[in-house]
Amino acid sequence: MAENINEKPNGQLRVGDNSLELPRVPASCGEDGVHIGAMRTATGVVALDPGFNSTASCNSKITFIDGDKGILRYRGYPIEQLAERSSFLEVCYLLIHGELPTAKELKAFSERIHENRLLHEDFKSFFTAFPAHGHPMSVLQGGIVGMSTYYEYSTKNVLDPQQQEEQAILLLAKVPTMIAYTAKRAAGLPLLYPDASRSYTEDFLRMTFGLPYQSYDIDPEIVHALDMLFILHADHEQNCSTSTVRMVGSAQANMYASVASGVGALSGPLHGGANEAVLDMLNMMRDTGMTVKEFVNKVKNKEDGVKLMGFGHRVYKNYDPRAAIVRDTAHTVLKRLGASEVSEMLDMAMELEEVALKDEYFVKRRLYPNVDFYTGLIYTAMGFKTKMFTPLFALGRLPGWIAQYIEMLNDPATKIGRPRQVYDGEVLRDYIPVRERGKN
Repeated sequence: MAENINEKPNGQLRVGDNSLELPRVPASCGEDGVHIGAMRTATGVVALDPGFNSTASCNSKITFIDGDKGILRYRGYPIEQLAERSSFLEVCYLLIHGELPTAKELKAFSERIHENRLLHEDFKSFFTAFPAHGHPMSVLQGGIVGMSTYYEYSTKNVLDPQQQEEQAILLLAKVPTMIAYTAKRAAGLPLLYPDASRSYTEDFLRMTFGLPYQSYDIDPEIVHALDMLFILHADHEQNCSTSTVRMVGSAQANMYASVASGVGALSGPLHGGANEAVLDMLNMMRDTGMTVKEFVNKVKNKEDGVKLMGFGHRVYKNYDPRAAIVRDTAHTVLKRLGASEVSEMLDMAMELEEVALKDEYFVKRRLYPNVDFYTGLIYTAMGFKTKMFTPLFALGRLPGWIAQYIEMLNDPATKIGRPRQVYDGEVLRDYIPVRERGKN
């Protein structure tokens, strides 16, 4: 019989002679919380939790993760079912609206997005102000925050549900075009206009790789694979970029500014750049002729410059549920594309995974492959340059950022983010005129 959450005791905190009852905040799944809002007033101290390992910043109904059991669910739906049966736009609707759409709702949602895929012609020239070789994440961040100047009508009242929906549609519609345009500029190739007759992901591939003087037929299996990768990245609870979106949005900044801040956070190598690091690791092993066994030994010996990338996760202490799906997809994509060079690296990656999962050093530390371990190989086989890996991540994560932003704004408990600190600097010093400094 399940334990009655109302019967669970509250927490108790004692600091010196001061004590405080911490009201329990029940969770429908996973860990309960205790509310510490009155702690500073009642005890004269603040909680110090670097990296927020044990601190929940909000209540949320969007995504549930159990890192010990390797569980990931969007709005209650297991990621395995959504990856196999759903489409990215359907998952976008689910995350933003809370329920899977009917056929009519999905059709209307998709049509609104397709109708808005074009970039304003003046807005397109905005991108030419950036160097063609500039990192696409910086260009994307600038493009997204710039949307508020072209679509200012949608930002008049950030609390208006209709304006929230309008901003969501415009972001989902135009970000793929921005990313494709950035890739084309970097390659010195012309941009293709969107084609509303194609699916969301298919048209993104066409705009990224197609040319105006050639027909571009895309293998449906490749379209499905990329669509599924977008689904796997669509949300992941209160990670660094999502927390950034919520923090900026808590000031009632518009959705464009808030999502752009998430892009900035995702650009960091400890967040969105991990799949690039995996590819660099595999390239290094291949180019130096290093065997998997030799590499593993170097990692265990903690030799300088040798790190095992794509293993371990801040949340998952079991096999990342997304990694198993991506591994199977890698086989399908590489077989369909006949990418022999990448296939060689996939074989190396699989051998590395097999050795690591049997080695007590990694098992003891609960280092399992994460979603980044195989995604870079798939993107490379599809033809994406390494610099484009993180923008692909951003496109997948976009609906999660939007959903979290809307949930945050509509939560009556939301307050503008303002963390406390534990100050450990100089206590008090008198100002010394510059002519007197350094005399003693």
